[in-house]
Amino acid sequence: MKNKKFWQWKNQIVNESDEAVRVLELNGTIAEDSWFDDDITPKMFRDELFAGTGDVVIWINSPGGDCIAASQIYTMLMDYTGNVTVKIDGIAASAASVIAMAGTKVLMAPTALMMIHNPATFAFGDHEDMRRAIEMLDEVKESIINAYEIKTGLSRAKLSHLMENETWMNANKAVELGFADGILEDAKRMSAADAYAFSGKTVEAAIINKARAKAKPAAQAKTTGRSVDELMERLNLLKY
Repeated sequence: MKNKKFWQWKNQIVNESDEAVRVLELNGTIAEDSWFDDDITPKMFRDELFAGTGDVVIWINSPGGDCIAASQIYTMLMDYTGNVTVKIDGIAASAASVIAMAGTKVLMAPTALMMIHNPATFAFGDHEDMRRAIEMLDEVKESIINAYEIKTGLSRAKLSHLMENETWMNANKAVELGFADGILEDAKRMSAADAYAFSGKTVEAAIINKARAKAKPAAQAKTTGRSVDELMERLNLLKY
């Protein structure tokens, strides 16, 4: 194998529907050498991806790397029939951000980052060689914008501007711009909050029901006590 593996398949996990989900980790540089003219590494990645079925969770922590490798991985993931959930726990920069765009759903840790920028290359020669290099980079940029546009729905002009400015995005900004769909949440914290909210509503309902029960006889007897509407108004004020 020409390139060192930067991916690793982990043990399957079980989702909320008790279905097996395959886990793929992409760590470090996306291919230390170019995948161009490499007949071994891309085929190995594809064979491992399509060796199983079902949904896949991909954890990404990468500063980027080879755009050819990123393009092929992006295409393979788009071609995969199962759902692909991308989870960015560290950084998805440059070429890694392109791979992330293949996710059916893209989630970022609250502390994670995503970065997009213009493609770069090394070139030498005369002015014609430089011109061809610039033309090549322009086309590479347009191909990357294709992936960003499909995911975000932003205009090509807007995406081009973001790339020119080397845009860094925290999780909230990535969600706002459409590069991510949500932020990874702590299930423990969410469960506690949901339970508290449920308890609060239960208590509130109990108080209102008691107030109705006590106020109704008073209203029927036409005493000078507060009416049901008055009590409800006071309770509503207390809730805020």
